[in-house]
Order: sequence, then C-alpha cells, then structure tokens
Amino acid sequence: MRIRDHAHLSDEALVALVARSDEGALAELYDRVGGIAYGLAYRVLRDEALAEDAVQEAFLGLWRAAATFIPERAKASTWILTLVHRRAVDLVRREERRRSEPLDEAPEGATGSAEDNAWLHLERERVQGALRLLPDQQREALELAYYGGFTQSELAERLGQPLGTIKSRMFSGLARLRELLDDSAERGSWTTTSS
Repeated sequence: MRIRDHAHLSDEALVALVARSDEGALAELYDRVGGIAYGLAYRVLRDEALAEDAVQEAFLGLWRAAATFIPERAKASTWILTLVHRRAVDLVRREERRRSEPLDEAPEGATGSAEDNAWLHLERERVQGALRLLPDQQREALELAYYGGFTQSELAERLGQPLGTIKSRMFSGLARLRELLDDSAERGSWTTTSS
C-alpha cells in the first residue's frame, strides 16, 4: 500500500515531500494528524460537516504552502493544527455573518438579472469543463461530495476505499481543478466546448 511507504519518515520530512507534490506523503500526514485535526475543528465548529470542511481546506492549504514550512519554528504537527484552527475560526466567522444577515439583504437566488443568470450559466459550464479534465477517480469523488452531498466518510464507505485515499483524491482533485480554472481565467476562456 503506497501510503505506508512513508511510515518511517518524520512529520517534517513528510512536509518536505508534500512540498515536492508527493501525494503519498500528504496521505501519511493525514493518517497521522487527521483525527486530531478533526477533533480540534469539531471543538471549534460543533458541526461535523463544517469540521470536515475545515480539515480538508487546511490540508489543501498544506499542499499549497508546504514549501513555506520552517521546521526550526515549530513541529510539523503543530503547524498543521494551526492551519486547521485558523480555517475553523474562519468558518465560524463566516457562519456567524451568514446567520446574522437579514433576510431582505440576502443575496438573490435564481431571481437575479438575466445578465447574472447568463454569467452563472457560463461559469457553471467552465467548472464542468474543468471537472471533465480531471482523472476519473478525482472527478468521481468531487462530484459525489459537492453535487451528491456525500461526506468523505460516506464516500469511503460507498466507494469501498480507505478514508485517507478519498481525502487524497479530493485534495489533489481540488488543487488540479483550481489550476485548470485559474488557467482558463488567465486565457479569458470563460466558456468550454461541449462534448
């Protein structure tokens, strides 16, 4: 099993490998720190789905920022838990703002202007086009999570895969999706061709 190939390495060595885009190292870090990270996020958020989101987003941040980690300043696990805590606090603040927003000031849904609806349609097509470019396993995990509403635990059970594998697929898929969307925005390609 590939994830355990990294079991003998220190957390700091794993972060260094993550900085070189090693998915196995990311999965090993998740296996080591994920449970504690989830517990921390849950204590802050008191919501299972939001806690999972906070952990996932923190590990995605780890994937992107691993090269900035300085082992002389903190242990890798402390740094990762700091990322999780910050993300959890951000989510608490976002939820508080959302809940305190008066209904008459809430953003409009499908009743927006024709221009807004057209832009949303084009943006949806762009995202769906980028999703089609992902490897099948990453696309499947992301679509089931975001369109199907499945949690990562439910996906692991449904797909018969270890939770760490599902999380790794989602981290990698989200990172690649972001790259694809950034590339299409830079090119000014706001629409995708239908297949």
